[in-house]
Amino acid sequence: MLFDKVKAFVVELDGARTGTEPVFHGGQAVAGRVLLELAGAARVGALRLRARGRARAHWTESRSAGSSTAYTQSYSERVEVVNHRATLLAPDSGDIATLPAGRHEFPFSFQLPISLVTSFEGKHGSVRYSIKATLHRPWVPARCARKVFTVIEPVDINTPALLEPQAGAREKVARSWYCTRGLVCLSAKIDRKGYTPGEVIPIFAEIDNGSTRAVQPRAALVQTQTFMARGARKQKRAVVASVDGEPVGPGRRALWPGRALRIPPVGPSILHCRVLSVDYSLKVFVDIPGSSNLLLELPLVIGTVPLHPLGSRSASVGSRASFLQDWGLCTLMDRPEAPPEYSEVVRESQLVYTSQGPSSLLHDLGVITEGPYFACLQEFRYCPPPLYSEEDPNPPSEAVRPRCMTC
Repeated sequence: MLFDKVKAFVVELDGARTGTEPVFHGGQAVAGRVLLELAGAARVGALRLRARGRARAHWTESRSAGSSTAYTQSYSERVEVVNHRATLLAPDSGDIATLPAGRHEFPFSFQLPISLVTSFEGKHGSVRYSIKATLHRPWVPARCARKVFTVIEPVDINTPALLEPQAGAREKVARSWYCTRGLVCLSAKIDRKGYTPGEVIPIFAEIDNGSTRAVQPRAALVQTQTFMARGARKQKRAVVASVDGEPVGPGRRALWPGRALRIPPVGPSILHCRVLSVDYSLKVFVDIPGSSNLLLELPLVIGTVPLHPLGSRSASVGSRASFLQDWGLCTLMDRPEAPPEYSEVVRESQLVYTSQGPSSLLHDLGVITEGPYFACLQEFRYCPPPLYSEEDPNPPSEAVRPRCMTC
């Protein structure tokens, strides 16, 4: 039978033979080939190719109407971002062509649109890109081969909006059983809004505890997935990194002179999609016993293009120095931390989420942990550029110190 003559039928992309799957971005050309291996001569009607990219959101909600009646409401939305069709093999005359036994290659190439959404997989939505080849033969069911490819939307953090410092202040009157126990104040600031995976966020904070009980300051990096369909929204949040501070006693004041919070290998922010989005925020809060938490939220953008080594870093260091000077912390300003090693940023086996904070942190923030959006992509294997420092790490010794020309 003709079906038995097809030994192999696959779609292969250029660059996949090197052992790593290629990653594409908007405006780039996708090239590859369809491989067909026949055990004997076979009659073929046509070989067609279709590339598709879809962003979709779907979820259901159960609602009760009365004491015994219940119904389920379904929400769905789909957007097609890539739709390319091509015919790789079509007989010149007649409806059937005969291919000899052996290996046959059918190359293809097409251009992606300029603006595309980053590939994404979530519980209530996804962004998927794939190439499907269909082999049509007479009197035999069509044979299909599919290849999924990854698209990353470049997010450059070297823009003025993402280099601006983020700061805020909140205060709360601590109450317990309708008794006022004092005022708790929180101020926090970070150097900039944009970061990349593997970087360290230095958190500058001031906690003033005017209550009669000790309070616990904490910080967490939270990922928010938002799905949109038919005018409704569905959100899922997950803590992807956290750090705890030392307890602050009654009537005491504590400072965080750059408490480090390292960003794990999470996926980049998705900001321009009609059916879903992925946002990040840094939540600095104070756990007050017997009362609700004092929470301060600073927005973040996780990008794919790391910080430039000189100009942008100089501005960031200057912003940090200004912030420390405002709080009288110049003596606490330490040297910038060295960037992480390549192998410390992203590993393919590093997909299991491990929280850095206590398990109670998730409950305190009201976060549903159904799994954050992690990235295992080649782009994120590169660590951020070295931090800029005006201090010479290898100063000259006194023995080789240059002499003054007037001496």
